[in-house]
Order: sequence, then C-alpha cells, then structure tokens
Amino acid sequence: MNRPLAIAAAGCVCLAIAAGPLGAAPGDSAPSVLVKLTKLRRSSLPQIVTAYGQVRADSAARLMVMAPLAAVVDRIYVRLGEEVANGAPLVGLGPSPQTAAAYAQARSAVKVADDLVQRTRTMLGQHLATGQDLANTEKSAADARSVLAALVAQGAAGAQILRAPFAAIVTALSASPGAIVAEGAALLELARPNALVLEVGVVPAQAAAIRPGDAANVTGLGARDAAPGKVVLRGAAVDPQTGLLPIEIALSAGFFLPGEMASADIVTAQVTGWVVPHAAILVDRQGSTYLVQAVSGVAKKVAVRVLAADGGQDVVIGPLDPAAPVVLDGNYQLDNGMKLRISSPNGSSAK
Repeated sequence: MNRPLAIAAAGCVCLAIAAGPLGAAPGDSAPSVLVKLTKLRRSSLPQIVTAYGQVRADSAARLMVMAPLAAVVDRIYVRLGEEVANGAPLVGLGPSPQTAAAYAQARSAVKVADDLVQRTRTMLGQHLATGQDLANTEKSAADARSVLAALVAQGAAGAQILRAPFAAIVTALSASPGAIVAEGAALLELARPNALVLEVGVVPAQAAAIRPGDAANVTGLGARDAAPGKVVLRGAAVDPQTGLLPIEIALSAGFFLPGEMASADIVTAQVTGWVVPHAAILVDRQGSTYLVQAVSGVAKKVAVRVLAADGGQDVVIGPLDPAAPVVLDGNYQLDNGMKLRISSPNGSSAK
C-alpha cells in the first residue's frame, strides 16, 4: 500500500473510534435518535364510509307531465334545467285531427240525443211512446253530454296551455314543437328544487354498516365546503350493472343542482380507542401496523390495529402503555431499545 494512503486510512479509523457509534451524543455509550413526542389520549372518531354519485330529485318530488289527450305540440315555453314558478306556462297543445273529429262527433251526438228526448216526450203525450222509452232516451243524452264534457276537460275544444303545478326545475324534455303526441305521452319532467337526493353506490361489505338516519357530509365536485345530509334509503338489492348497493342521501336545500356530481362521507358510528396522529402509524415489512412509544427514554414498538381515521387522526387499539408518550417525528428509524433524545419546542434536543 502506498505509505501516504495508509497513514490517511489509519487516521480515519482513529477518528471513527474517537467519535464512537453513529448518532451517539458525547458521553453516551449507545446511539440515540432525536425524536418528537405526543401524548397518548383516549377518545373517539367517526367511522366514515365515502361514496360518490349524482344529485337527483327525490322520486316522491318528481312529476311527469303527460299529454291529456292526442294533441299537437304548438309551443314549448321552458328549457331543460330551467327553474319555473308555480303556474308558469310549460307546453302549449292544440287538438290533433283525430281529437278534433272526436270532439265534433261528441257535440253532434249530444244534439241528436237532445232532439230524440224532445221527440220522445211529444210521442209520450200522444200515447205513442212509453215512460221507459223516455227514460232510455234521457240516459243516452246524459251519456253523450258526459263524453263531450270529458273531451272539453281534456282540451279537445281548442288550444290549451299546461302550467306548472308547483315551483320546480325542468329535469327532462321529451317533446318538440310540431310533434303529434298520443294520450298519456310524456312531455316533460318536473322536480321540486328543495327535495334533492344524492344517489350513490357502496360495496355491500361497507353498506352493511349504513342505516337510514345516518349523518353525511356531502361535497360537490370541485367544491371545498361540505353540506349536511342524511341517509334516507339503503337499498336491499345490489345493482347488477355496478355491483354496488344503492344509497340515497337527502340534501339541504340551496346547495346542489340536479345532475351535479358529489361525494358523501357517511358517518356510520363513533369508534372509541387510543387517538394518535396519522404520522405516528408505521407499517412493517409484513404489512402489520405499529407505533413507537417512549418508555423511560427508550423506544418500544407496539403492534396496533387501526379502527378508524378522520382528519389526520387515527383510532387504534393495542397493548399500549397509557403513561408513555408516542413518538411522532423520527419514529421510522427506531428499533426496540434504542435511546431517545427529545426535541424541545425551540428545535434543540434535550436528554
């Protein structure tokens, strides 16, 4: 070996021996690690199931406006997504050719029936007809007037305008001007704006913990603030298309619009245990969770199980020492029995 290199190597060895083990403080015989501690406390956190879905009108708050009879769509006064007031015009209808013909026939039938009643009464006075004949003609006239009244009520007598029965949002349009629609054909759908629900899907294993009445925090797509909600329905059958169980969450009025995408944090229970910051939880090579406690200035690994998490805090259970603080910063480099140096609030270390 080159003599200068040998001298340098010998000097490095001497320095290493003088310094002692890596990380050791002056005067210590074993290495120590600078750590930050936090107190162990017993409390509870909400158990949350998060789901995603779309805002829709509650089925009980939706109304499908249908054509009262075969008609021609003269005009549509609203647009999809428009909010309309109570009594606002929705659709203008005119009688179809078949409806107009039926109305004309009904009017003619009433005139013929009334004339027959008068003729029968005259014949009864001349003893050419019986009282039963008169009763039969009067019944026929009454039936003809009923048919005519029904057509008039449906709008067969002329153009009519269908109006909103309550303040609503137009959620669907199924007709266009000039179209001939049959009796009972869907024209448009209305939804009450103050009766919206978030329809989400949850995997069956998680849905088992959800009950009607559970509170939820609902956040719209791209929004920062959450609005309160409440579970009103948990389905009893899995949707075959998604494999998820349908859940409906009633929403507070004024926060969401029909069709909006949102997420819901559903609180299914309050879980009690040891509450620690999430940063204190570590995972070993076997995938098991643990944390490190400071017991008499020495590190001690303790296996724990995480029961719930919320807002950077975890609820855990395990054989923890209630009097020993939990290592927060520097815990990843600790092993059982390693000495600890506690970080003071001003950033310096303290023994």
